[in-house]
Amino acid sequence: MNAEAPRTGAAGTSGADRFSINQETIKQWSLPELVAGCAAAGVQHVGLWRGPVQEYGPAAAARLVRDAGLTVSTLCRGGFLTAADPAARAEALADNRAAVDEAATLSTGVLVLVSGGLPPGDRDLAAARERVADALAELGPYAAERGVRLA
Repeated sequence: MNAEAPRTGAAGTSGADRFSINQETIKQWSLPELVAGCAAAGVQHVGLWRGPVQEYGPAAAARLVRDAGLTVSTLCRGGFLTAADPAARAEALADNRAAVDEAATLSTGVLVLVSGGLPPGDRDLAAARERVADALAELGPYAAERGVRLA
């Protein structure tokens, strides 16, 4: 590769076209500060976190980002799908459906998941993995209907 040739990523895009700042990286900034700072620095994409988005309001956050000319690359995070207790499982699934809806409101196609660890007192890793697979099988179609991938 020629030392002066620009580096390109997938489909010939430059790295700058794909660069995204994750909100957690500069968590000391409020959502408006993050959006203003990224816009001023020429960063086109931001990865947002659910807590600050929920505090600001998903629809208001979507407008703020869009009005600044930015896009939301990802929403972090859903998941925690290993609960064995039926009530806790139902609560986790409901929270993840809400996360999918928030991602759709933000017009991002990616919801980042953290599958979760073993519930307290549980040592059955195979069963926890099975619960994650079952939850993803249930959440997948819901997310797909809304144009959101589970990552």
